[in-house]
Amino acid sequence: MFYSQAKVIAGGLVHIPIVISVFYLIMTFFNKRAIKFEEANKSKKTEAKVVESKTDPKQAASKPTKKKHADVPVNIYRPKTPFEGTVTGNYSLLKEGAIGRVNHITFDLKESDPFLNYVEGQSIGIMPVGEDANGKPHKLRLYSIASTRHGDDFEGNTVSLCVRQLQYEKDGETINGVCSTYLCDIKPGDKVKITGPVGKEMLLPDEEDANIVMLATGTGIAPMRAYLRRMFEATEKEKNKWNFKGKAWLFMGAPKSANLLYEEDLQRYLENYPENFKYTKAISREQQNTKGGRMYIQDRVLESANEIFNMIEDEKTHIYLCGLKGMEPGIDEAMTKAAEEKGLNWSELRPQLKKAGRWHVETY
Repeated sequence: MFYSQAKVIAGGLVHIPIVISVFYLIMTFFNKRAIKFEEANKSKKTEAKVVESKTDPKQAASKPTKKKHADVPVNIYRPKTPFEGTVTGNYSLLKEGAIGRVNHITFDLKESDPFLNYVEGQSIGIMPVGEDANGKPHKLRLYSIASTRHGDDFEGNTVSLCVRQLQYEKDGETINGVCSTYLCDIKPGDKVKITGPVGKEMLLPDEEDANIVMLATGTGIAPMRAYLRRMFEATEKEKNKWNFKGKAWLFMGAPKSANLLYEEDLQRYLENYPENFKYTKAISREQQNTKGGRMYIQDRVLESANEIFNMIEDEKTHIYLCGLKGMEPGIDEAMTKAAEEKGLNWSELRPQLKKAGRWHVETY
């Protein structure tokens, strides 16, 4: 059959509305199915989220939560771009008859830009002048800060360190530590390269009614001094708007009474805040433990085991350990024995305290 071109076109045009209608019906059908499928999936996801978020309140309460310290300044100055601070003071902390050499050294931070601010419990790095045996610059050493963020003069422009000169014998010769000797020898007006601050391990809790147990030997008292000044110095309390209401207990280890550091301040805190501060000394060459041997800090911990663990049972109690690394095994042994007397397992309890942010250790 033969159709003219005009008829073919006209016939085609007639079918266009029908094709469009069919196409529209198909699209509508699939769109509806897609919407239903998406809604079904949404409801399933919502159900899953609800199920995941359901937690036993008792179980949640028992889980330790470690607070984060996002607002703490870290690495304002790095080894490649240190700040040169000016020494404002350097004096001995020891009394006559003491062993070794320990100095309190203060640096002026006013010229730092950006300002080198820090908080209690942090450390700074010191870059000693000179080169090592290979002709390379001496590596920096980290030292715990011994002052509060407001400095020793409460003006907020200084940082202080408590430094013991390292000395040891090698092949019959006395070797002096590079950085510790450098620091003990510097004089007011000298410039020193400083890095940091660093560290979030030894920070104080924010709660005013927290309990703070401090275990220190030698210059490990540095961060403890900062804590105690923050707690008990009237000007600090006024500046911080932080009124410590808990209990602070310092266990301090030293070889001789003449080696006890910041003793005048500690005695003043004892006199002014007897309800909040307790101070226990372990003087190894002058005191004896129950076995007739030298008195070390772990012996004092063992003596006070019951009271210490009563404090640990309070979730607001934090324990800080700072000093020579060699003190850790002794403290661990004492805590193990003390825990056993309370029917506890220290090897299980310590990780729990650590996870909860209540066990703080900085040894060197």
